[in-house]
Amino acid sequence: MSATIHRPPLRAVPFRAPTARLALKPVSPSPGRAELDGAWWPRSRDLAHELAALADVLDPLWGRITRIAVNPRYWPILPPKFYVNGHVVKVGWFTSELDPHTILLLSYTAGRWDLLVIPPETSAPSAARLMAAASAGAGPPMTATALITAEQAIGTSSSYETTADRPGRLAVGM
Repeated sequence: MSATIHRPPLRAVPFRAPTARLALKPVSPSPGRAELDGAWWPRSRDLAHELAALADVLDPLWGRITRIAVNPRYWPILPPKFYVNGHVVKVGWFTSELDPHTILLLSYTAGRWDLLVIPPETSAPSAARLMAAASAGAGPPMTATALITAEQAIGTSSSYETTADRPGRLAVGM
């Protein structure tokens, strides 16, 4: 008696470029925990939608993301869990324990990763500087809020608003 196995024909899957704007630190063999492992610049404040794009890039590199933790200050909607790439990601939030400009990602295979979250409304030059600073392999470790504050202090022309009664006042929209 012989068995017949039906195999579906192969199909072409179109290439899809990663949509996450992400910069990661190089992997270093040095012991100790860095303050940040890189930076992420989401396009919106829709965490469920933005995390899908982030997981598309990070799942193959780090392994499946199973949990995240955020500070809810800048995320208007925090579902307790949602589906990303066919698996459940559980969401935790902490108001005082977690830097408001950080997202903590957990993976069973890679452990913990902390990323600076650059506000979506940040100008491209400012975001590029922040991504470079957060993903630099050398230099003193800085917190996410310290990096954001330092960038705001630079006061680039794109982050100033000019009005008749308050010329040159720093406009910070988070």
